[in-house]
Amino acid sequence: MRAETEPRKAGARPKTRVRAKVPLHRSLLVRLLGASVAIAVCAVAATAWLAARTATSAIQQEQGQVLSDDADIYDTLVGYAAVHRDWSGVRPTLRRLAEHSGRRITLTTEDRKPIASSGSVTTLPVRASAVVDPLRTDPALLPATEANRIDPRAVGPYRLTAADRQHLRDLAAKPLECVRGAGYPTVKLTEGPDGRPSYTPADNAKLQAAYDSCGLSNLSDNLTATEVTALTRLNTLANECVKRGNLGDYVKVGLDFTAHDDNVQAVQNCIDTARRDQLAPYVASAALLFVTTPAGRTAPGIDLSAENTARIAGVAALVLLVTVAVTITVGTRLVRPLRALAYAARRPAGEHLRVPVTTNDEIGYLAAAFNDLSERRERMEDQRKAMVSDVAHELRTPLSSIRSWLEAAQDGVAVSDDAFVASLLEEALLLQRVVDDLQDLAEADAGQLRLHPEPISPRDLLGHVVAVHRSSAEAAGVALTARTEGDPPLYADPVRLRQAVGNLVSNAVRHTPSGGNVTLTCHRAGDEVVIEVADTGSGISEDDLPRVFDRFWRAEKSRSRRTGGSGLGLAIVRQLTEAHGGTVSVTSTLGVGTAFTIRLPGQTGNVGG
Repeated sequence: MRAETEPRKAGARPKTRVRAKVPLHRSLLVRLLGASVAIAVCAVAATAWLAARTATSAIQQEQGQVLSDDADIYDTLVGYAAVHRDWSGVRPTLRRLAEHSGRRITLTTEDRKPIASSGSVTTLPVRASAVVDPLRTDPALLPATEANRIDPRAVGPYRLTAADRQHLRDLAAKPLECVRGAGYPTVKLTEGPDGRPSYTPADNAKLQAAYDSCGLSNLSDNLTATEVTALTRLNTLANECVKRGNLGDYVKVGLDFTAHDDNVQAVQNCIDTARRDQLAPYVASAALLFVTTPAGRTAPGIDLSAENTARIAGVAALVLLVTVAVTITVGTRLVRPLRALAYAARRPAGEHLRVPVTTNDEIGYLAAAFNDLSERRERMEDQRKAMVSDVAHELRTPLSSIRSWLEAAQDGVAVSDDAFVASLLEEALLLQRVVDDLQDLAEADAGQLRLHPEPISPRDLLGHVVAVHRSSAEAAGVALTARTEGDPPLYADPVRLRQAVGNLVSNAVRHTPSGGNVTLTCHRAGDEVVIEVADTGSGISEDDLPRVFDRFWRAEKSRSRRTGGSGLGLAIVRQLTEAHGGTVSVTSTLGVGTAFTIRLPGQTGNVGG
């Protein structure tokens, strides 16, 4: 977000003012609206696509119905051709089919000369719908046709006379009663296209056994004179083909019209050719079939009227309008908490406002994060004020002492002797120590605390710290000892690490009564080197433990200097430890003692800032 700078007076700091209004092109509402419009357009496009798919499905269903009608028309006309020698009486059949399907049906010869039509004959399509030939049917339109593509209704010379049919029914009557008496009352006689009766059903082994026991299976062995004559002619034609193709000496064909020979396929082809030659005089000649709409098109069309077009456009516009309205409503509700956040953020620094969290979405999370940030900012402000007060308190005492001594010397009250100079030097050193501690903390906070790590010996480190603080410990009547389990390798800045451990030892000595102990230990724990400073002092209460590493914090609420220290030592310990990539912790029991534990990486690595 851009900020505008107000004119400033000489010597004044620049003041920025956040623009109250967000530019229109960067407004969340506008962007949300744009995204919603894009979504709406996509939704309309998807709806149109779905409508197109639906229309396509409807067209496919219509086409399926058309194909079904075409198959019915084709089947009816093939059946007509199979039982008629010509097409002279087919016109009533065409009209009946046309009324049922709503189509125009036309038959022509193979050279496209008209035979018959259900209506007036106009221009015919370039391609015919099918070829109507009962001796060579289309398996796509008549999938149940036998492999030889001869329609089973084309029986020609095999059609039985009425006397032959009655004769066969008489032969079947007694076996039929036998089968029904054997527990199969549903068995009945059915006649095929040639008039020959057969038993149905015959699709399981038990029933077939009943057929055999009652003599029903022998019905096919009783050939009539009509069938014998026709089969004799068929065998003559088939054997002529067999001889011409050197397929054998003789083949005998029965009513199943199949070959029983080693060279089955070639002989079967001869039988099929012989059947077509035999049936040709009894069926109508092949004809071209044209199935069109009454207007002459090959398939029914779908027209989108102006009314339907307007209806689709209206629905699309309504969807778009509803989407935009919903988007504006939702967008306004989304922007409201953001405006509250912006208002709270623009308030003066001293006013730490809270924004109510009303939703459980991203904006709610943002409001919660803002409130958390505001609380942390308030805490930091309080800490800053407390730190300024603490720094002033720490510096006031030595400065006041130095001023008092100097004013006394100026007035002639104090004599400038060695004791006078020593007192001033002690106060100056105290002041210098506070300033140095503050500088260390400032460098650590700024990430500019420089370390110079090198391989060191923890045993030597602890021995050096004990040697430095032994005199102060003996003066306080405290026993100071160090113990190291082995000598684990450590890679650290020896000066800074001695400073951290020294601060802990100095703090422990100050808080341990005479006769107590301060113990330094070091050991390896996994990949870490652990340094512990434990004392038998007064201990720290459980409520105060979380604050021991805070700057300028002391357990003595009076901030007395009887125990020494500026309240920065433990804060420096934490900063130095973390700069080495380690951690520091404390455990304590009132009246028993306190233990500070430093954990440092034991492996060689990058350390420093």
